[in-house]
Amino acid sequence: MSDAQISSLLDQLIASILDDHAMACARPAQAGRLPSVRGAYILAIQLDQPQLLPLARLGEPELPAGLYVYAGSAYGPGGIKARVTRHLRKEKTVHWHIDHVTKKAAGIGALAFPGANECELVSRLTANDDFCVAVDRFGSSDCRTCPSHLLVRK
Repeated sequence: MSDAQISSLLDQLIASILDDHAMACARPAQAGRLPSVRGAYILAIQLDQPQLLPLARLGEPELPAGLYVYAGSAYGPGGIKARVTRHLRKEKTVHWHIDHVTKKAAGIGALAFPGANECELVSRLTANDDFCVAVDRFGSSDCRTCPSHLLVRK
């Protein structure tokens, strides 16, 4: 997926699904534009190849090639900027479920939502008919309200 396609998806998410609540957008070369505050973020992720996820607790699911959206939170040091910058890097130690996906992604973009929480974003995204749960409990093992924080574009 080209940068133009990722940009187009980010624009679509802002305009039709998330209104104008996003404060900043970024692709790998632009991570410095993100705010260093607490809040939530969305990653738009393109997989060009199917990907088997080595997550035994989730049944080792396979993600088909496609366009995915992941909602996460950043409440630690460095806030959204630090967390998203890490997600945009290909080289990293796998720590979170999403790291398995971002390491192999063909393209990634991000939206920042200062002061928000990821469950609000998942709720807005799943209320729209364009997205559905990709893998049950993915990225939401500590969440009591969301079926998943990883969604796939229908």
